[in-house]
Amino acid sequence: MRLFRPASKTHPSSSIISTRTINCILLSVLIFLVYFLASLSVSRLQSKDTINAYFSSSQDQSQSLTKIHHIVFGIGSSTNSWPSRKEYVKLWWDSQRMRGCVFVDRPLSSLENHTDSHLLPPVCVSEDTSRFRYTWRGGDRNAIRIARSVLETVRLFNDSSEEVRWYVFGDDDTIFIPENLARTLSKYDHTSWYYIGSNSEIYHQNSLFAHDMAFGGGGFALSSSLANVLANKFDSCIERYPHLYGGDSRVHACVLELGVGLSLEPGFHQFDVRGNALGILTSHSTRPLVSLHHMAHLDPLFPNSTTFTAIRHLFSAVNHDPLRIFQLSVCYDRWYSWTISVSWGYTVQIESRHLFLRDVVRTQQTFRPWHKSGGLSSVYTFNTREIHRDPCQRPVTFFMEHVSSRHDSGTIKSVYKQDYENCTYDPISSPRKIEEIRVFSRRFDPVIRQLKAPRRQCCDILPTSSSAGNIMEIGIRECKEDELIYIHT
Repeated sequence: MRLFRPASKTHPSSSIISTRTINCILLSVLIFLVYFLASLSVSRLQSKDTINAYFSSSQDQSQSLTKIHHIVFGIGSSTNSWPSRKEYVKLWWDSQRMRGCVFVDRPLSSLENHTDSHLLPPVCVSEDTSRFRYTWRGGDRNAIRIARSVLETVRLFNDSSEEVRWYVFGDDDTIFIPENLARTLSKYDHTSWYYIGSNSEIYHQNSLFAHDMAFGGGGFALSSSLANVLANKFDSCIERYPHLYGGDSRVHACVLELGVGLSLEPGFHQFDVRGNALGILTSHSTRPLVSLHHMAHLDPLFPNSTTFTAIRHLFSAVNHDPLRIFQLSVCYDRWYSWTISVSWGYTVQIESRHLFLRDVVRTQQTFRPWHKSGGLSSVYTFNTREIHRDPCQRPVTFFMEHVSSRHDSGTIKSVYKQDYENCTYDPISSPRKIEEIRVFSRRFDPVIRQLKAPRRQCCDILPTSSSAGNIMEIGIRECKEDELIYIHT
């Protein structure tokens, strides 16, 4: 008896053959689909690997470190100011490695031009700018000439046999830290369009000229790709801006017309302040120091010095470890509850009380505004903290005396001596009992990744062999992965 009867009169063997045929077809289709999907995945992976390799190669190429010889400098000057200000340029200029030109309004005398020319950039006479209008009342039409140094510098060096990645511009009293400038620019791809610098420390100055403008005194950088295009359009552009005050305003306006905004780098310093710059310098950004400006309008950086000798003294530290200059490390003495701030190569300050790090990094207002008019002219673009009127209630300050290096161990030793005030103090608990501080570190050499995301370094108070207790030794190091900077009670 059959439980299942065929639905048709088809022969049983034919039904078996049809089922097998269908199964074979389905299996073939399945195998084809698996092969196709596998091939597609491999192809996509290969394509992705190829693309990644391309971009990695491109990124590695664009991220290769910029060296000083990749940079061309354009320095705005005049026959009146150059003879006195060239001494500052000698401190940072290296004729063997640097290229550029100092632009003056008329030829210098043969004596002025040849006496120490081997220590300075070549002097170039600016082109005539009388055809351009200048309408800022009370301004100086030399601003047009200074602005056009961008165009003239590019023309001079555009066909150079050596690679030009960046054009950097500043005044004749702009003091660059060349190694730090080159390393800062290494973060950026010079084949893209970049306009790099910083603005003023004064809110009113930024409001008057532009918050997104690189102030020329602090210096600014143009990638070569941007500078070449800008130079071709520059004269026609500045004809539209006779009403602007300075050369930097004209460069800013024309860069904006090309659709490029400012890439802010706080290491460029305009220094629109007067008096004692200690507060600004001891709270410096974790970004490298790139430039200083208006130093003749500030007190000498070190006591018992002239402005020039103080800057020369600063460079004695810069030459040992440029990327660490002014970098702030903070550590604590638990026994005395002291807060110790090391602004490397410049000062060590000891507060005889516990300060949180967020309070330490607020800028001590040791300086005064550029203008005395009050209002917005006295408003700064950063957080400040007042200093005590009584010098004896202020932090005890130790200024850098000398820096030395040991080539065998790579250790750098910087020594700081107390700047004495006529104060009475407790010889047991007061930091005024310290006469000398020795700071030990290694050369600071951050890679591009660390420059893009900088982290403050840590410090420790080291055991000292001084039996009199008048010498302190400090070590600076990289912070541990999860280390916090605070006083451990």
